[in-house]
Amino acid sequence: MSDLRKVVIDGNEVEVDGAMTLIQACEEAGIEIPRFCYHERLSIAGNCRMCLVEVVGGPPKPAASCAMQVKDLRPGPEGQPPVVKTNSPMVKKAREGVMEFLLINHPLDCPICDQGGECDLQDQAMAYGVDFSRFREPKRAVDDLDLGPLVETHMTRCISCTRCVRFTTEVAGINQMGQTGRGEDSEITSYLGETLDSNLQGNIIDLCPVGALVSKPYAFTARPWELTKTESIDVMDALGSNIRVDTKGREVMRFLPRNHDGVNEEWISDKTRFVWDGLRKQRLDRPYIRENGKLRPATWPEALSAAAGAMKGKKIAGLVGDLAPVEAAYALKQLIEGQGGHVECRTDGAKLPAGNRSGYVGNATVEDIDDAEMILLVGTNPRDEAPVLNARIRKAWLKGAKVARIGEPVDLTYDVVELGTDRAALEKLAAMDHSDKRGTRGVMIVGQGALNEADGGAVLSQAMKAAEAAQSRFMVLHTAAGRVGAMDVDAVTDGGLNAALDGAEVVYNLGADEVEIAQGAFVVYQGSHGDRGAHRADVILPSAAYTEENGLFVNTEGRPQLALRASFPPGEAKENWAILRALSAELDATLPFDSMAQLRQSIVVAHPHLGQVDDVAENDWQAIPAGKLGDADFHYAVQDFYLTNPIARASSLMAELSAAAKTRQTPKMAAE
Repeated sequence: MSDLRKVVIDGNEVEVDGAMTLIQACEEAGIEIPRFCYHERLSIAGNCRMCLVEVVGGPPKPAASCAMQVKDLRPGPEGQPPVVKTNSPMVKKAREGVMEFLLINHPLDCPICDQGGECDLQDQAMAYGVDFSRFREPKRAVDDLDLGPLVETHMTRCISCTRCVRFTTEVAGINQMGQTGRGEDSEITSYLGETLDSNLQGNIIDLCPVGALVSKPYAFTARPWELTKTESIDVMDALGSNIRVDTKGREVMRFLPRNHDGVNEEWISDKTRFVWDGLRKQRLDRPYIRENGKLRPATWPEALSAAAGAMKGKKIAGLVGDLAPVEAAYALKQLIEGQGGHVECRTDGAKLPAGNRSGYVGNATVEDIDDAEMILLVGTNPRDEAPVLNARIRKAWLKGAKVARIGEPVDLTYDVVELGTDRAALEKLAAMDHSDKRGTRGVMIVGQGALNEADGGAVLSQAMKAAEAAQSRFMVLHTAAGRVGAMDVDAVTDGGLNAALDGAEVVYNLGADEVEIAQGAFVVYQGSHGDRGAHRADVILPSAAYTEENGLFVNTEGRPQLALRASFPPGEAKENWAILRALSAELDATLPFDSMAQLRQSIVVAHPHLGQVDDVAENDWQAIPAGKLGDADFHYAVQDFYLTNPIARASSLMAELSAAAKTRQTPKMAAE
């Protein structure tokens, strides 16, 4: 039950929850309070003193609004609501004093600082600073840290707000940063000079309010006012994190997170943030045709007629890749099934049930994890499969949730109760009486590693049975961003991948680079990067990457989200749906849409929930018939976090990070 209190802020009376801090109450009243150390998703430090306000009738000095709650304010003599002033002479003088202290040791290197133009210190010095400095002594300097290849440090600029320390310990769950020393000798450092071992470390770049922590790969490449900013969706994992793509001309310069409480809060993984150099390398920018065993450049009419000529009258299979938007999967399904062929999106062999959304999505939302009291992980390593989701599970664990796992022990940054590593542990769990769990908020998360082996259907059946018995919410954690959307438009074949490829004379490969296609079949590859799929292809049709076309992606909880085009595909590459539409005309089976809008209309008519952008649809619970479980251990779907898709594999930075991660995992010799 909330405890509402009245408080007068700058003459306006507002009614807020008594547990709110003054800084939050001021935001409710529409008044912005300057701050450096306070962040709504981190614990309160109260150490920058920039958020000082005057509490009338309180102590004769300003109070830190981030560390004082509304319920701690005393009412007036006749019981009037307490009064807070945010712009009185006392507050103005206090803020000027704090700003002057902050700038004592801060270097004047704004012209060469990457934070210039989007720096909190610059903005607040303009608003609350004075136009002169009384400080004549030499400024102190600090050695820079080596935090690894992602975060560049300029520690002389640091104002000791400790946001980075709080983020790494509380959210990312690593203990490598802290503050040492006292007074003027205090500095933020990494213990024993360690580099950061987390796939969420890039978020400290966004959190740093000054230029002390900046992006190493982005350093000195652009200024914020030169960039075009586009809101989009990330496809590096299936969480569907909301991102902002910043482009300069035709080049993507950086990815930043956008706030979405229901999906990624305001964090993104390092792969999401730094994969942009992979968008420039190994790109397919013109069509190719294989002649005499070698690929030669071709024109679009040549390539399309070669593909159409090979497909006519043949047995065709269509494969939908992991990064394909819903529109491309739907267009491919219409094209291939119109030719009597089969399409399949479960290219890793996952036994996801077609048409049963509760079986391939579940009925839990990402936000359900926040209030969960019990979380069970089956065959999933969320730290590698969805690092931002893992941070959310850690947040629930910090609030008291109990986390259990069936699968190989790996460090997830929180304590886990081990229930076993194999199918027998799951069978035992499903057979138990769960009546004592009813009424407790539980979430079961099943990974692709549990579902992509021969008995995946039986594993899913047992997991759903256990979830139903405990009345727990159920979630399937996908690793492929395009998978749920492709399942939603029924881009599936009875019998899965082997049934689709069985006897196929032509394979139309829409960006599926994780599949080995047997020799003998004619392969048409449509994709953005020269990865495994292109090496096996007989005809290559170059297409746009996820930042270069508008597309719909459905995330792992079943939430459709729109990725918007931020730049244009290189060379002669075209949008995915447009290539399929052009090919259909060559096959004399023209698809019934001429624009993205018409294509989306036909998708929404066939699958209405895909028109509800940003809504998580309720899924009817349909149990899956039990099958025979094997006896093997569960293996995780992602073996190398940094190299899971063609864009990441084209990135030299991801290759460096992958090599560094392997080195860290190798046991050290005694002499080291």
